[in-house]
Amino acid sequence: MIDLVAAIPLSCIFAAVVGTLVALAPVSRGARLSLLAGAGLWISGFLAVYAMGGFAPGATGPVPAVVYPFSAVLAAGLFAWTLAPGFRRAMLAVPLPALVALHSGRLFGAFFVLLYAAGRLPAPFAPVAGWGDVAVGAAAIPIAVLAGRNALRPRWIALWNAVGALDLIAAVSLALLSVPGTPFRLFKDGPGAATMGTLPWILIPSTLVPIYLVVHWTIAWKLGLAPGTARVPRASIPTGAADLSAG
Repeated sequence: MIDLVAAIPLSCIFAAVVGTLVALAPVSRGARLSLLAGAGLWISGFLAVYAMGGFAPGATGPVPAVVYPFSAVLAAGLFAWTLAPGFRRAMLAVPLPALVALHSGRLFGAFFVLLYAAGRLPAPFAPVAGWGDVAVGAAAIPIAVLAGRNALRPRWIALWNAVGALDLIAAVSLALLSVPGTPFRLFKDGPGAATMGTLPWILIPSTLVPIYLVVHWTIAWKLGLAPGTARVPRASIPTGAADLSAG
């Protein structure tokens, strides 16, 4: 039952995140349509592979199959920063409050806690990922509002951003160390994290987590905290500008 209930908000979060980034990025209508079509094709292809058993336990040997789409989306986002300046400019032009607000969808990390209570996900993965996402998602709402009003110091946004990114990294690491049938499984008590390889949960590690990591990276750039960036004046933080990518 919980799977059916979660399918709706998870799908809506994906649509909201992608739709917001595409809508607020200063790109042409053709580029917007191409990006939205690409997102649709990605999900369609992903579901087709899933239907054919491509994400079944052991389908890709000792490495969980979900690692591959996760790595593909994350690598595509990070490579775009290096190889496609237009992509970097477009992402940096999205207003900071909007980038922060996107993480409010992580409030639905509460589903991890429910799955843990139902005996379908193990500790420490589920409690850490679940409560961590809830905390980051809850904090994202007031931080986005205050950032939009220039009423919050950049260092507090930076602290929230760092905690949010570390929460995702910790969740991914703990999940990988909890997958049954892998030689690197460290946490062997409990049901394992195999549930994350089934619908609708597989949407989280395969798509949402890598996109959120790219958004965290974007926020770090806008705050001037990423390697190779200069600190952005506080007054320019909420709205952002394409020229923040200079250098």
